[in-house]
Amino acid sequence: MTQKADTKFRRAVERGSHDFTLACEMLDAGKICHVGFTLDEQPYVLPMAYARLGDQLLIHGSVASRLMKNLAAGLRCCVTVTHFDGLVYARSTFHSSMNYRSVMVFGCARLITDLDEKRSSIQALVDHLLPGRRAELRKSTPKELKATSLLALPIETFSTKCRTGPPSDPKGDLDAPVWAGVVPLSLTAGEPLDAPNVLPGIPRPDYL
Repeated sequence: MTQKADTKFRRAVERGSHDFTLACEMLDAGKICHVGFTLDEQPYVLPMAYARLGDQLLIHGSVASRLMKNLAAGLRCCVTVTHFDGLVYARSTFHSSMNYRSVMVFGCARLITDLDEKRSSIQALVDHLLPGRRAELRKSTPKELKATSLLALPIETFSTKCRTGPPSDPKGDLDAPVWAGVVPLSLTAGEPLDAPNVLPGIPRPDYL
């Protein structure tokens, strides 16, 4: 039997949760994950695009990728997603902090080999990363599908943690003559940039 990861909270327990719905909300709000694993006694953490499809995470890469080959062979991994929501300015260095949401998913990924499942999973990735785009794109060719590895990681062993709200200054610091509060942070989209070889007369789609 494969040993499961330890997801018990030891610090700031009140910020932690094992609620599946909350974990899915955090996963759905992101587009970049970090995949951690150990190979030949060397730890690695790689950023990757991902999507959630039901109760599993989807990650993809080249069939030649060492990461994909080893994960497909059963190497355990940890996938993390973090949202940085704000800087918390307390009246001391010790109590200054960050507001954040994070989720960690542990386990062994499964290589998707069924062609229909592979196509639908790639569609789920496109829908998550580029909402509204799929209807305008041509279908993946057999050659492209063959060159792509797609892995599914069950969202079974996981934990979430988040911090919200103002600084937690002790009473002894409240009279300090310094500003305290939160600077909210968020990721926003900029103005779309046309590719230099876009055909004349092609309008920017509304979904941008």
